Formats: sequence, structure tokens, C-alpha cells
Amino acid sequence: MGSDIALMTVGLLVLLIVFGFHIAIALAACSVLGIYLMVGSWDAALAILESTAYEAIRKEVFAVIPLFVLMGDFVSRSGAAGDLYRACNRVLHFLPGRLAIATIAGNVVFGAVTGVSIAAAATFSRIAYPEMKKLGYRQSFSLGAIAGSASLGMLIPPSVLMIVWSILTEMSVGALFMAGLVPGLILAGTFGLYVVVAALRRPEIAPAGRDRGTLGDLPPPTTSERIGVLGVLGIVVLVIGGMWFGFFTPTEAAGFGTLFALALALLKGLRGKQILEAIIQSGRTTAPIMVLLISAQMYSRLLAFGGVVNAVQGTVLESGLGVVGILALMTIIWLILGALIDSVSIILLTVPIFAPIAVALGFDPLAFAIFGILIIEAGLLTPPFGLLVFTVKGCVADPSVTLRQIFAGAIPYTLAICFVGILVLLVPALASWLPKAMFG
Repeated sequence: MGSDIALMTVGLLVLLIVFGFHIAIALAACSVLGIYLMVGSWDAALAILESTAYEAIRKEVFAVIPLFVLMGDFVSRSGAAGDLYRACNRVLHFLPGRLAIATIAGNVVFGAVTGVSIAAAATFSRIAYPEMKKLGYRQSFSLGAIAGSASLGMLIPPSVLMIVWSILTEMSVGALFMAGLVPGLILAGTFGLYVVVAALRRPEIAPAGRDRGTLGDLPPPTTSERIGVLGVLGIVVLVIGGMWFGFFTPTEAAGFGTLFALALALLKGLRGKQILEAIIQSGRTTAPIMVLLISAQMYSRLLAFGGVVNAVQGTVLESGLGVVGILALMTIIWLILGALIDSVSIILLTVPIFAPIAVALGFDPLAFAIFGILIIEAGLLTPPFGLLVFTVKGCVADPSVTLRQIFAGAIPYTLAICFVGILVLLVPALASWLPKAMFG
């Protein structure tokens, strides 16, 4: 009976989302309704909601999200992302398609201080696109590089998606961070390889490649740019290195990283009003995520209380689809949802059900988490509502740019993301070796 009620409320949840209700409201309402129908008391249902919210917020890991978001906001507003892009451009000047590769390399480092793909897409749309346009890059090629490489922000630690995944599955945040490092670098290398091959085969899409081998049009770095680059690299070493060598927990690393980012912002000229704006903006970004997480914790309680996970797991495992078929079904669901709603919401809706099934099928939990995050990010590049594509379109100050161009340019990056996701499942050690070596 409990599982029937829970499944009914899950169906209602899908219906509410289809009709445009905010996911947090739909999650909370369906969860309260489902528990009320099971226990027959509104007081008990509301008491469970209250205790869930209290227990969720008091977890130390919840402080990681606002701190990392604030750290990224300080770095972005300081102009250090632009400094980083220009530095990558100088270092990689000998490569074909150097500006696209500089965008990818910049996103690798920038992703290590933001953890949010949307922020990376918005930042590099304003920084990289004008430079590529000035040197005659094909629009679709340059826009695809910006949208595609922005996905690295959710795989290179720290990542908001990894934090949310760890909360829902009770996995170690630090272990999940380290699990994404090697696949993230492999993905960045795959992106770079595509750019080089494409620029060599079709030089007209990246004319700057013809001038490789000289610094030519690149002015020498200023003192401010040097400060920006060294500051960003220092934050990366502090945060990732601190967790790597066991000096910090993820929460402590986020705190120290935010202080370092504030110092960098002050050195780069940010003052009181701009710093206050960064703090307010980070609050606006994280508050909805916190509400979603509280609602998701209630949703997880409903699924556990009603035995939904066990019921769905039994149905799926006995369906005859096999491991490949079940994995393909999950992938299709993630890609479809990725084209419609944001990444955090996708994880909240699916991971409480998908993760236990994956464990039952014998997948390494870390490898499956990285696979899931990769596929969800791929969904953000697919039509009709790829959020990364719309972010790039909204941030590029060029009326000639169309959504169709960005979607077309992002196709190779979507395929690369799916390829690396499959590779991680086939070779789980790519995700699990580093965390096991560090945390045992």
C-alpha cells in the first residue's frame, strides 16, 4: 500500500513539473501529501518536513555550496578569468585553433574555482567570443567551443553537482571531488584534440591557426594580469591541493578558498559596493539550491518510507532489459531532462532512484556518479532547451548569432562528453583510483 501511494505521488510530481510548477514546490507538496496518505495525519507529515529541513541545513556539507559559489563570484568579478584566458592564449599560441583551446584550458582552471557551468558559459562568452570573432573564427566553431567547454565546470572539482550528488547518496564529498579530476582532464584533452584536428582539416574555421608559432598579435602581460593568473592558480592549489594532501575538509577548503578569492578581488580593485554585490549574488544563486535540497531530502524520505526504491529496483532488474538496456534507459531519461530543466533538479529527481539500481547492477558508485554528471551535462547542450546554449546566446553581444549555430557547434562536444562517460563506466579506475588512493 505504501509503495502504491508513493508511486502515485511520484506520478503527481511529474505532472506538476510538466504544468510548470517550480520543482522545489512540487517536491515538497508531493512529499507531504504522500506521507500524509501513508500515516493519516497532517501533523505527522509536517513534523517530518520540519525535522528534514532542520537535519538537512545543519549538515556541515551544506556550507560548501554558498562558499564555493561566492569564491567563483569574487574571481569572476575581479577580471581574473579574462587574465587567465589571455595567459592560456599566450602559452598555447603555437597550436591550431589556439583561441578555442585557450577557452578550453581557461575553463579547466576556471572550473576549479567556480563549480558552476552556467557561470563559466556566461564568463567566457563575454571574454573569448569577441577575440575569436576579431580573428575571423567561424561563428559556430567558436560558440560551440565556449558552450561545450563550459561543461567542464561541473566535472573539475569543486562542483556543485558533485556536492548535491554526495548529499543525496551520502557519499564523501572529497572522494567525489577527486573522482572527477582525471575524467575532467581526459574530457578537456578530448575537446582540445577535436579543436586541433578540426582546425588542421579546415583552416578556414580558425584562421588564427595559420599564425601559430609566434606571439605576433599578443601584447605582453600587464602586472594586473600576472596578479590575476597567479591568484587563480593559487586558489586552485590551495583548494584542490589542500584536500588532496588532507590539510582541509571540503568545507574548510571552501572557506580558505573564499578568503583567498576575496584577497585577490581586493588586489584587482574590487571595493565595498562590488564585494557586497558579489555576496548578494551568491546568496541569490545558492538560496534556490538550498530550498531544492531540503525538498529533495523530503522526497527521499517519501521514497524510503514508501519502499519505492526497492519496488522500482525489483521491477527494473526483473524487466529483462539487461545491464546495457537499463543503462541506456537512464541515459535517455537524463538527456531528455537535461534539455528541459537544470542539472541540480535532474539529480534531485533521479539519483535517489537511479543510484541504488546502479549499485545493484554492480557499477562502482564513484564511476556511476561521474557518468551521471557527464550525461546530465551533455543534456544541457542538446535542443530544444539546452541551458548552456541559451546562456551563451544571452551573453554574446552579437545579434547575428543564432541558437542553431550554437547547437550545431556544440555537437562534437556533446559526443565527446558521452564518449568519456562510457569510458569511465568501462574503466571505473579512472574515477575510483584517485579517491581510493587518498581516502582508502
